[in-house]
Amino acid sequence: MGGHTLTLEEGIPFPAMSELTSLDATAQAELVRSGEVAPIELVDASIAAIEKLNPELNAVIHERFDAARADAAGTLPDGPFRGVPFVHKDHDGANAGMPQHHGCKGLKAASLMGDHDSNQTRRFREAGFVNLGRTNCPEFGLQPTTEPEAYGPTRNPWDVTRSTGGSSGGSAAAVASRMVAMASAGDGGGSIRWPASACGLVGLKTTRGRISLAPEGEWWGGLVVHGFLARSVRDTAAILDVAAGPETGDPYRAPAAARSYREEVGAAPGKLRIGMVVDSPGGLAETTPESRAAAESTAALLESLGHTVELTGPSGIGGGPEFVEGLLGNFTNVFNAFVDLDLTLWGKAIGKPRLEESDVEPGTWALAESGRLVSAATYYESLEALRTFSREMQSWWDVDGWDILLTPTSPEVPPTLGQFAPTPDNPLAGLFRSTSIVLFLAPFNVTGQPAISLPMHATDDGVPIGVQLVGGFGREDVLLRVAAQLEEARPWADRTPPVSA
Repeated sequence: MGGHTLTLEEGIPFPAMSELTSLDATAQAELVRSGEVAPIELVDASIAAIEKLNPELNAVIHERFDAARADAAGTLPDGPFRGVPFVHKDHDGANAGMPQHHGCKGLKAASLMGDHDSNQTRRFREAGFVNLGRTNCPEFGLQPTTEPEAYGPTRNPWDVTRSTGGSSGGSAAAVASRMVAMASAGDGGGSIRWPASACGLVGLKTTRGRISLAPEGEWWGGLVVHGFLARSVRDTAAILDVAAGPETGDPYRAPAAARSYREEVGAAPGKLRIGMVVDSPGGLAETTPESRAAAESTAALLESLGHTVELTGPSGIGGGPEFVEGLLGNFTNVFNAFVDLDLTLWGKAIGKPRLEESDVEPGTWALAESGRLVSAATYYESLEALRTFSREMQSWWDVDGWDILLTPTSPEVPPTLGQFAPTPDNPLAGLFRSTSIVLFLAPFNVTGQPAISLPMHATDDGVPIGVQLVGGFGREDVLLRVAAQLEEARPWADRTPPVSA
């Protein structure tokens, strides 16, 4: 490795540590398989990176360093990522015996611990990943920024005055800064794709049912999927091979893949029909020049690669009152009802009938109180309306014959920290501020379609801006082929944030 000798006795010199942590997870796993590097060396390199950077970024909130070293020095499962360091988002997927606070100050005060491993946690362990800890997130994943009262803000390694996005912002900061090559994440309204955009990463929201949420049934009426953040398309495909697949009793099952997702990377996508929408749905926000340029420059690149790109899209996201009437109001009813459920479920986990107002942030409490007013009939009426919206949206792919929709990941660039706090007279001020960020994202949590954010652009001062590609239901394969094609045409692997290992 660059002339440096990696020895446990002498420690890992910083240049060698930097070389290891700059590699993607696939490359790290190849070093372990070849015997060039031992798992403990990778783990020590990542721990050193976390210890160096975390005081500034606040990405990892629950450390597991001693146990990780013991795991790495022992017998690891012989999976595709044997010995590769990894971190878990604190809101998505339980780790038995580790803190599980969901960004909530009441759960933190009660020292809630995970009492089981989720399906995703188990599959990551069986793949050979070594868990170093859990990452910061907003309270119950409710905001598109990671600034919980319980643990404080996570800072963007590209510009520490800016948000990493949310709710997977801690994971995004850890991956972007080279603490680890990949991290777990989750997406209920953009919470994988938006942090990926804000931090210059690859963020795939999978098809509903592609990754089992077992042992839980569902979250937010099927809006939430579990996933991960990575720096390369090949890592994204390879970890999807690990994580995908149903478990007994799942309420949803995605169509089975034709072959390994890793095989899609480098496969010719053919000439695709791609629609593009750059104006924000419903006209609810102005798309900034930087976000517009990200989509338009990507469209030009796609055309140069042989695809057809037209300025068109499904009616539900292409603008008009049906977007507002058919999505946001019904989404809000379902969302608020599940926030109320969160307070009940997690209250019972710490011995209370329900979390109390003092246990949560003002915005969370206001949402939950609104959720208590949603009747069963209203909830199911809204859920049925969202399913009708999904049928109409998906017909653009399945009936009209389009392959991909291209949009900005968000109408705006990553905002500065502090914009999402409640005000004394309006506890929901921060959540109202959030609406414009997720306009291109949340519709596909409703439809359940796969969508990926790619780091295709940046502001003049280097802050990343992502573009979103949306595929037909179950078509992660198409997205990965095109994503790999774009990565090869406009590589991003060498882009490193100012705060990194």
